[in-house]
Formats: sequence, structure tokens, C-alpha cells
Amino acid sequence: MKLKIYLSLAATLLLCFNLSAQPRKELVNVIVTPDRTDWTYDLGERAEFSITVLRNNVPLENISINYTVETDPGYRSVKIWDQGNLTLKNGTVKVKSPKFNTPGFLRCTARVTVDGKEYSSYATAGFSPEKIKATTSLPSDFEAFWNKGKEELAAIPMDAVMTLMPERCTDKVNVYHVQLNNIKGKIYGILCTPKKEGKYPAILHVPGAGIRPYYGDVDEAAQGFVSFTIGIHGIPVNLDQQIYDDLRSGALAGYNTMNLDDKENMYYRRVYLGCIRAVDFLESVSNFNGEDIAVTGGSQGGALSIVTAALDDRIDYLAAFYPALSDLTGFLQGRAGGWPQIFLDDFTNTPEKIEVSKYYDVANFSRFVKAEGWYSWGYNDNVCPPASTYAAYNLIPAKKELHVFQETQHWTFPEQHELKNKWLFSKLGE
Repeated sequence: MKLKIYLSLAATLLLCFNLSAQPRKELVNVIVTPDRTDWTYDLGERAEFSITVLRNNVPLENISINYTVETDPGYRSVKIWDQGNLTLKNGTVKVKSPKFNTPGFLRCTARVTVDGKEYSSYATAGFSPEKIKATTSLPSDFEAFWNKGKEELAAIPMDAVMTLMPERCTDKVNVYHVQLNNIKGKIYGILCTPKKEGKYPAILHVPGAGIRPYYGDVDEAAQGFVSFTIGIHGIPVNLDQQIYDDLRSGALAGYNTMNLDDKENMYYRRVYLGCIRAVDFLESVSNFNGEDIAVTGGSQGGALSIVTAALDDRIDYLAAFYPALSDLTGFLQGRAGGWPQIFLDDFTNTPEKIEVSKYYDVANFSRFVKAEGWYSWGYNDNVCPPASTYAAYNLIPAKKELHVFQETQHWTFPEQHELKNKWLFSKLGE
């Protein structure tokens, strides 16, 4: 029963990731605001949250507000530190948090009922997040394990098959469906290349969670980049949507924890090595300039960006939004772990699964990243909680920059993508 519930939750979350939607506008808007503009405090300090409720952009008065204060829970349940009810007067009520003495995050959630309907919102304060340490540990044979995997991959001929997709080509860009040999099957993707003769930098796009078709980045290629977008499931990425829907609810439901008790056959082993095979392919593309390769993605794609850069020193730059699979053992230590937020019940909390997770945890790959990186996420993310992403980020020894957009959840503002592209394109153009 627990397994069925877990798989159902995973499938639902994957569907949510596919939608990647920002919150819709509601009639009543609950606003929770920390008293620091950057939402960040030192250890031992107390955050004070202001709560305002607007209807038609006009502050409401004399309504009851239910509030809770807790460490950021992700989408799971954690211990509530404080809770109560307050009456909204003079436009605002304030809630002062307890002192927070451990690096991490504290969330205030406010709920109101207006005309019989509940509305809610939250804000998450950070306390010395740059001091957050990973709860996972590095296996002594971590490097040897992945070096062996890379050797196994290198022994398999790539045998690239490129099929032109005329219906997707433009006057400036050729688009191909690509098939490559990977360990235990294939890897597929969409390649977009400039038609204009020349040699160009390359960008590898690695995907967020889910099972779906891909279309490539034609605009990116038109700007002068060899752009390769891959899927990770060993199936073509140009099939009818119904096929992906069936796989999502059937054979690939809960793929993110498949074989979690077997490090040689854990689902992500072929995925991580498949990303290296994608880099192999980029190096073979005729109009690649032979020098500059970047990798980028968000959520699961943020994780794969870090993993690829850690395993393959041909990666020069990486840009990652809210990397998943980071510090997976967080819940075992009383704080939110990274997506898919496991180690909470008897199904996952076994010594074998905990140990295998260490070989796939992004925090452990972070230790080996040499590529210069650009990173961005928000404090309100309940899918890839900020404690987990900081746990990985703080371990990265390479040159890096972090752009925090505090209020974002598991979505991004257009400005974040504009910043990312400006940084990435300028680096590849140097």
C-alpha cells in the first residue's frame, strides 16, 4: 500500500513538473513578508513576518488568520514550531519566529477563509544558508565507481543516427532527431545547428523530471550555437504524446527510485552516463568549434547539469536552476531532503537504499565540479527545498555565482532566464 501511495505521489509530482506553471491569480491575495529585504538572517536572529490580505487589491480587516511556523517542509510534513490564530487589524499582523540556531530555513504560512473559501500563502526565511552542510556522505569508492562506468560507456560505439526533420527546420537552422548508443540501450535527443557555415560553441540541455517529447532550441541555434536537447529514458523523443502519457502512468511511474537498493542498476546510472554520451556526440558534430561546451537545465535538469560537469571535464560552463536529487538524506536528519524527497517511510528507509543514494546524490558530485557555474533558485521552493540545493551548492569548489529570487517556488521569473542566457552566451562567446 505504501508503495502504491508513493508511486501515485511521484506520478502526480512529475505531471506538476511538466506544467511548470507560475501561480494563478486569485480574488483574495495573502501576502507573507519577512522583515529583511533579502529574507536572510544570521544564526540566533529572529525573523518577523508581516501578513496582509488583499481583496481586489484592497486590504481586508477584522478577519481571522491561522498561521504556522516550521522549518521548510518541502511537500512533506515536518514538526511545527509555532501556530496560532490572529485577527487582522490596521491592514497587517506580525508573527515573530523563534530563534533559529542551525543553518537552514524557517517558513511562515498564513491561511484565511473568505466567503467560505480558504486562501493561503507563505514566505521562507533563510538563516546563514551559506553554512548549510550536506547530510549525505561520500563513499570511499565513489570516484572508482563512476570511472568504471565511464570506461564501460567508452567501450560502446556511439553509432550516431541523425535524421533530418524538415518540418522543424527554418531558413537559419537545421533540426535533427538523434539516436545514440548508451549503456543498456539508447539515448535520444533533438539537435539544432546553424545552417550558416562556421564553427560554433555547443550547449547541452538536460531535462527536468517527467516523460515527454522534446523539440530542441531552434532560437538558440539561430543565435549561433550548436544546441542539443536530450531525453533520458531511452525512447525516441518525437513520438505521439499518448505514448509518453502511458509510460508516465505505467512502466516508468516512479522511475526516480527504481533499483535504489542496487547501485549497479539504479535507474539514474544509465541516465548520468547517457549525459556523457551526449557530450561525446556534441564533440562529433561537424560545426562544433571543438572547444566550448556548456550544460544547462532545471530541477532534474539542474541535477544533471552538475553531474555532467562533475563527471566530464569537457564541460566548460554550467547553468542550473534548483537542482533536484541534492542531499537526499535530509529528512533522516530532520530537514527537507531534495526531490524526490524520500527516506520518510519503511519502503525507502533501508540501509541498502540509503547507501546506494550516496552514489547518485548531487551533493557528492558537487565536490568534483570544475566548470564555472551560474545557479538560481528561490527560498519558497517546496519541490527542491532550498536547504537541499544549498547543501550541494556550498560544496562546489569551482568559480560560481548564485542568483536567489526569494519568492519563487518551483518556477522561474522570465528575468531569471534572461540573466542565465546573458551569462551563458557571453561566456561561450569569450
